[in-house]
Amino acid sequence: MTDNIYNHRLAVLAEAAGALEVSGARADETPATSLTADSRQVTPGGMFVAVRGVHVDGHKFIAAAVAAGARAVVCEDVPDDASADVSWIRVADASVALGLLASQWHGNPSRRLTLVGVTGTNGKTTIATLLYEMARLTGHKAGLLSTVVNKIDDTEVPSTHTTPDPLELNALLARMVDAGCEFAAMEVSSHAAAQHRIAGLDFDGGIFTNLTRDHLDYHGTFANYLQAKQSFFDSLKPEAFALTNLDDRNGEIMLQNTRARRHTYSLRSDADFRGRVIEDRLDGMLLSLNGVEVETMFAGRFNAANLTAVYGATILLGVERMEALTAMSRLVPVSGRFQPVVSADGVTAIIDYAHTPDALVNVLDTVNEVKRPGSRVITICGAGGDRDRGKRPIMAAEAARRSWRVILTSDNPRSEDPASIIAEMRTGLDEDGQARTLGIVDRREAIRCASWLAAPGDVIMVAGKGHETYQIVGDRTLHFDDHEEVAAAFDERKGLR
Repeated sequence: MTDNIYNHRLAVLAEAAGALEVSGARADETPATSLTADSRQVTPGGMFVAVRGVHVDGHKFIAAAVAAGARAVVCEDVPDDASADVSWIRVADASVALGLLASQWHGNPSRRLTLVGVTGTNGKTTIATLLYEMARLTGHKAGLLSTVVNKIDDTEVPSTHTTPDPLELNALLARMVDAGCEFAAMEVSSHAAAQHRIAGLDFDGGIFTNLTRDHLDYHGTFANYLQAKQSFFDSLKPEAFALTNLDDRNGEIMLQNTRARRHTYSLRSDADFRGRVIEDRLDGMLLSLNGVEVETMFAGRFNAANLTAVYGATILLGVERMEALTAMSRLVPVSGRFQPVVSADGVTAIIDYAHTPDALVNVLDTVNEVKRPGSRVITICGAGGDRDRGKRPIMAAEAARRSWRVILTSDNPRSEDPASIIAEMRTGLDEDGQARTLGIVDRREAIRCASWLAAPGDVIMVAGKGHETYQIVGDRTLHFDDHEEVAAAFDERKGLR
């Protein structure tokens, strides 16, 4: 029988999964009716993959999957009471197998796209989104997988994770192929790399932004976090490109073991792609890219680095230099990434997703570099609950060093007491910092307070949530949008002053 790209026959799937051994019923020409790693979604004749997750081991649900009619089970350990009526496909790592199977199930869509992945602590969303926009501006249909939103050409699909699970990920890529997309850009999170959610994907390029403290609640150590990022580059094929940031001390480390073609970008030293800020303002910058000047709608050195990476990747993808520069001049900032909102009397609020110490430093340094002489900076920030607690005092300290006033408030407190989170942040402040810092649990009131403290010309940095339109408090997800709250506070300011 001739295979097609959507071949769901058990024998083909067993081979795609990297089977070490097949026992029980023979994996034959019979097609599986479904593929899932959730025993509750098994259909009669389906295939169940027993993944050892972070919190749950799928092997515990094999019996439930078989009872629901699973025809085949992919697992690392075959049960002692394995039914002879089921195909037992033993693999070395079920999470890797799930990625390989998901690609096969959906016809290996990543092989039919030019796929570029972006990894690092900060800048992933901006770079991936701008690559998507660059592809469209240069005449190509494109797809995007990002923290903010997924896009299939010009159709938006809500985003729930930085990198979706393998089945959802490949389904989205397949929809891009069906829509005629030629290119796709995606964020590659450290969680996705460590959990093998990108297994089976055929990347044509990878970009490294930077590496600073984040997600240590999951990875445990910075070394583990670095290794998760590096594993993405280790997996790239020889024909792909690997573009790294020379201005980050881990930039060259990322490419130590890669087989891909190595390229570099930098704002400070010689590199394949060199960016230089000529003039920086709150509403944009004049940037030099490999010696050619381009006016952009972005502010800050961190965005200069992002744009340099975008330029480099675009050139490596085969776009002519002047066509790339022309397209870059038309790019607009990504939602919730250094987005300015100006009040009627000249107060500027900057809404940004900065939720790590390094990201907060970057945006505040930018504000201080480009604000008008004599204007003051008021920073609103918090820290997420049930996440890395070690960064809380660091963020408060960095905010206080760079601000006239700081208002510590709620981010997404989750199961933690938001007042306790604020108290932990305060431990990073010295006596002077304490005197210039307020703690206001209600984020809406924190934004209103900053608006009242500000004088015309001042800048309010609203950090931490950016594009998010919700706040997670306890087990509830409540509507909350920093853009809406800033607009309301500025309207109130206009009406009462």
